[in-house]
Amino acid sequence: MKAKHPLGYLLRVSDPKVREEREHMSTVELGAENFDAVLAENEIVFVDFWASWCGPCRQFAPVFENAALTHPDVVFGKVDTEAERALAGAAQITSIPTLMAFKNGALVFSQPGALPAPALEQVIDAVREFDPTRAPSDDAGARRSA
Repeated sequence: MKAKHPLGYLLRVSDPKVREEREHMSTVELGAENFDAVLAENEIVFVDFWASWCGPCRQFAPVFENAALTHPDVVFGKVDTEAERALAGAAQITSIPTLMAFKNGALVFSQPGALPAPALEQVIDAVREFDPTRAPSDDAGARRSA
């Protein structure tokens, strides 16, 4: 089953038509029914775990939305932890907001707390550059031999 945006858009951002449609979207609502599919069908996915009663979540929301508009080639999803308690539990969310980043389906970043815009941009850049197929020891060896 292909993951769809609530308006019916496929979330496969490698498709140029969908990339164009994404430029007019901000974030995607994620839940148990589409979470795995969105991760599987997109190279980079950032996920904001939030709740409406959470002050820091409300502070982080516009930063996350702006990043989504600035980076249409990346999927930015939001999980309402109140509505998606099982999903939040499976993701081991103990503090909100929590930002997670996935690359090629693998979790590559997870941090609780509201990030300021410059810090989020640094994380986005780092995730773009990160190669999840390389073991951490490969990086250490490359630094030693340089």
